[in-house]
Amino acid sequence: MAASCCNNSDAGGNNDPRWRRALWIALAVNFGMFGVEMVAGATSDSRALMADALDFFGDAANYAISLAVAGLALVWRARAALFKGATLLALGLWVLGSSVYAVFAGATPHAETMGIIGLLALLANVGVALILYRFRSGDANMRSVWICSRNDAIGNVAVVAAAVGVFGTGTAWPDLIVAALLAALGISGGIQIIWEARAELQETPELQLAE
Repeated sequence: MAASCCNNSDAGGNNDPRWRRALWIALAVNFGMFGVEMVAGATSDSRALMADALDFFGDAANYAISLAVAGLALVWRARAALFKGATLLALGLWVLGSSVYAVFAGATPHAETMGIIGLLALLANVGVALILYRFRSGDANMRSVWICSRNDAIGNVAVVAAAVGVFGTGTAWPDLIVAALLAALGISGGIQIIWEARAELQETPELQLAE
């Protein structure tokens, strides 16, 4: 998940125009896929798709923060990360609660929709990883963004596997298990981001007083 590996609130980033252009493309792809997976998850009754959408949201938020606060003071980057962590935590809790509710009242999700959207998400992450590949040997922020995009494909593979499981078993359990795991990663990542952002804010009280 993006939440667990792209949580560097010190995201001042590099002002290389090529790097910023790559981030804008990655931001557009990830934000678009966040919407696609949320809508597809709701219409197909798939909690795994909703949970995987959190991954795209986490990446989109990370790219947006890297672009928006580049060059700003640490206190503003920490505040932006704090907002990102709180939003990711709220979405993760919602997906997890939705998964628990679905155990008792949910219908079996549409495996075909899960598989198609899961494959689309996998292609999107592979495309972003290829775009960012040239920056894999840059600074820590550049490397972390590329590594996250590369590792995100694991979540997409899990969703496709869940679709196969739903199709094979005729039950919602594979979908719910994957959703719970991805939501838990999102919650964990959100808490970690909030913790680190708060620590940075506490380390710069003089900057907060000056604001």
